[in-house]
Amino acid sequence: MSEKTTPEQAVITTSIGEMTVAFWPDVAPKTVENFKKLARAGFYDGTAFHRIIKGFMIQGGCPNTKEGAKGMPGTGGPGYQIKAEFNAKPHVRGVLSMARSSSPDSAGSQFFICHGDARFLDKQYTAFGALVAGEDVLEQIANVPTSGSEKSTPIDRVALESVKIVPAPA
Repeated sequence: MSEKTTPEQAVITTSIGEMTVAFWPDVAPKTVENFKKLARAGFYDGTAFHRIIKGFMIQGGCPNTKEGAKGMPGTGGPGYQIKAEFNAKPHVRGVLSMARSSSPDSAGSQFFICHGDARFLDKQYTAFGALVAGEDVLEQIANVPTSGSEKSTPIDRVALESVKIVPAPA
């Protein structure tokens, strides 16, 4: 990393609106780089938020949520896993964190944005950024009607149209 790198953020465009996330490379550098790499490759484009739990979080980033994809939504990834970078950043509303299985080093592409305080996840999931714009969009997505055994499967598809990495405003 050069001494004078311009900070970047992600603009997440959904079927409901845009959310902008600022990254925390100081506490999760490899996680931030992985997310940016996948975003630049278009990995997230055309996926959907497949798990929504109002008051807790909205989850996306699974390639199995693309139109016509095979496989159970919520079980896909980029074909590799990354090492966890647990840190002291609290899981509070607006925080961006990596989803994973029960194994700490099992995150790949799936992420979630906290809709409420989820401090019980602190130091067990890799928090790597936070919303800086689009709080209203987070709220609207969190209020999408859901069904299923966990009552977390959106009844109407909430598309993740694109994730663009852009320079952060100075």
